[in-house]
Amino acid sequence: MSPPAGIQLHGPTISGDGSVLTPAALGLVAKLHRAFESRRQDLLGRRVARQSEFDAGKLPDFLSETAKVRTGDWTIAPQPKDMLDRRVEITGRPIGRW
Repeated sequence: MSPPAGIQLHGPTISGDGSVLTPAALGLVAKLHRAFESRRQDLLGRRVARQSEFDAGKLPDFLSETAKVRTGDWTIAPQPKDMLDRRVEITGRPIGRW
């Protein structure tokens, strides 16, 4: 299988890959890449910068525009009665193989 013009595939080919990596599918991926790659790179750069802030000791905080939600006088519905009886709980990890 040869990809459409302007598209490069890296890595080994496998039997049947042409049924998934069709010219239409590759064209869609290329279109998405062209449309969003600069934004993706920007977000990755911001992620690295934000991680550096955390590594330097800065703690995450809530957005100021959501303060009203956090300080508001609101409650949730009461917990259902059957959830108040906690005698039987399934916790932990199963033993054995999946």
